[in-house]
Amino acid sequence: MKFVSYLLSNSPSYGILTDKGIIDLKSQLGEQYPDLKTLIGCKKGLEKAKSCAKDATLIDARYVTYLPVIPNPDKILCVGMNYAEKKQEFDATDKAFALFIRFADSQAGHLTHLLKPAVTEEFDYEGELAVIIGKPCFRVSEEEAHQYIAGYSCYMDGSVRDWQHAWFTAAKNWPKTGAFGPCLTTIDEIDNFDELTIKTYLNKQMVQSDVLGNMVHKVPEIIAYLSSFTQLSAGDVIITGSPGGVGKKRNPPLFMKSGDIIEVEIEKIGHLINTVIAE
Repeated sequence: MKFVSYLLSNSPSYGILTDKGIIDLKSQLGEQYPDLKTLIGCKKGLEKAKSCAKDATLIDARYVTYLPVIPNPDKILCVGMNYAEKKQEFDATDKAFALFIRFADSQAGHLTHLLKPAVTEEFDYEGELAVIIGKPCFRVSEEEAHQYIAGYSCYMDGSVRDWQHAWFTAAKNWPKTGAFGPCLTTIDEIDNFDELTIKTYLNKQMVQSDVLGNMVHKVPEIIAYLSSFTQLSAGDVIITGSPGGVGKKRNPPLFMKSGDIIEVEIEKIGHLINTVIAE
């Protein structure tokens, strides 16, 4: 299944994305599961969602405003320098995890605007895979890690490069610089994970391309490491790093500006589209 969060008549809701429209789940399950984070965190939540889908009325997706897939995560944990080509671009030789955090209020939804901060002309693109945790986990092994994944999504981890210092967080938390969506694709829909392509397009020009199997630190390793020092909860988001090809390291550099269209497409998982506007 593919789950989405959105505004419907200016009220927050969530549902199942299908080829024919959206099955609104909040109207049916809202008293018990007020949001998508609550739904995926309950053992019977997905079963009830499936039962609601049988005879549901569809909403035309054109009439919703997409929210970040999980609008209210407790944590957004990010792994940097996690593809070999990216590490080469930045001359990164350290084998340890490069970690930083994002805050929920820095995010935007699918088909909404990203804001280029007024203080910079170095607003860079980074297309990434997002992993959404489905149940609490603490000190889990790599072998156990997949049991705790609810699903995957696309992420545009917009970076203000001239604010990216020794610790990346200052570059990553400007309002509406990280896009998250369009949907949470449940883990049961993915069977050849390492072969899936991840691509980023700027104004229809492909600027990043790789396969998920080329991550330096694989998803199970990331979950095992993060859960070794912090308890992960349902709805927590892990951003797993960007392939090479970022604008900062191009000659000449290529940064996002007002009017640009930026897209992240991950095979079988989703296609995230946003337009950049000036702050």
